[in-house]
Amino acid sequence: MPPIKQLSSTVVYQNNWMSVREDKIERASGKQGIYGVVDKPDCAAIIAIDNGKIHLVNQYRYTVQGNYWELPQGAWETNPNADHLELAKGELKEETGLIARSMVYLGSQFIAYGFLNQTCHIYLATELTQSNTQLDQEEEDLISQAFEINQFEQMLINGEIKDCVTTAAYGLAKLKGLV
Repeated sequence: MPPIKQLSSTVVYQNNWMSVREDKIERASGKQGIYGVVDKPDCAAIIAIDNGKIHLVNQYRYTVQGNYWELPQGAWETNPNADHLELAKGELKEETGLIARSMVYLGSQFIAYGFLNQTCHIYLATELTQSNTQLDQEEEDLISQAFEINQFEQMLINGEIKDCVTTAAYGLAKLKGLV
């Protein structure tokens, strides 16, 4: 039995990308409280590497008021139960125009499990060919660029890349000896 029991749940906000709920809970001690939970569909992050270069995307992130480099990544809100391999292939093509002949699954990670229940599935994409991007309306300012691996790693070290998904996914691939 989990140490926290859900007594009730109320959706307090919802849009096409997420819902926010407030759960009334009871701890093992009997004390009651609340938990705020953001529900989002699973996402995929793609480490796309070819010819010693890694492909990143840059877009304006409203919540932190700035443009940042990160791995291609995303979810399909209109198809939240999509196969995560198909999701990874789709996000890679959508954001970069790249098609990978090889997609290796590295594993899954939680992004911010203190309040968010989204799982991120991580793939290494290689043997890349270029086609056209298919950006969503929300991605109208998104650009894609390839960086030398050593330049990318220096961007991580220097704190130029702020996205924890990018950092964690690349760290996992590095520790597995795949990059």
